[in-house]
Order: sequence, then structure tokens, then C-alpha cells
Amino acid sequence: MIETWTIHFVNKTAEEEIFNLTPDLKAKFLHISDLLISFGPQHIGLPHIRPLEKKLWELRLRGKDNIARSIYVLASQRRIVILHTFVKKTQKTPQKALEIARKRMKENSL
Repeated sequence: MIETWTIHFVNKTAEEEIFNLTPDLKAKFLHISDLLISFGPQHIGLPHIRPLEKKLWELRLRGKDNIARSIYVLASQRRIVILHTFVKKTQKTPQKALEIARKRMKENSL
């Protein structure tokens, strides 16, 4: 039996970033989240998730008109902690987005 994972938000701001996405991107976030919860991140790969650096991973959200990313970290007790979500406007993940995620991870000792 596969043990399920849980998804948490590092803080209220990280949660609100999801709510501010367009409906199609929110639906994609929920779909990928369900996959992660049901099967675990070790069984999900591209195009849904991708490693970024050290402990940071990204959920890859593609909507009708735009693309978004949620940066997350795997924490103890099978927790996936969402650190930062943003609409992507360039090919490469912006340094600012990585800095926000790193800062939130450090502030919460993850």
C-alpha cells in the first residue's frame, strides 16, 4: 500500500498566491496536487514536477493562456510544503522567485 502525502502552505501568503491564479491554473494545481498526494513525488515526474536546486522542486502549471510554477520542498512526515507560486513570464525561473522560496524555507526551518 502506498502511503499518502499531504500538502501544506508555508504561510498564508503562499496560500493566497494559489487563490490569485486563473481558474484553469488553479485546476491544474489541484490535479497535480492530487497526483502527489495519491502516488507520492517519487512516482511523478515531468511534465508535472521538476527539481530546481538542492531541496527545491517545482509544480509545473500550464493553463490556456499562461504558465505558473509553485516552488515546494519535501518535509518530514510525508509533507509537501508550498513555498511560493508565481505566473511565469520568462523561459528561466526568475532569481527573485527562488529567493522568495529560499527565504520562506529558511524562516520556517524546512
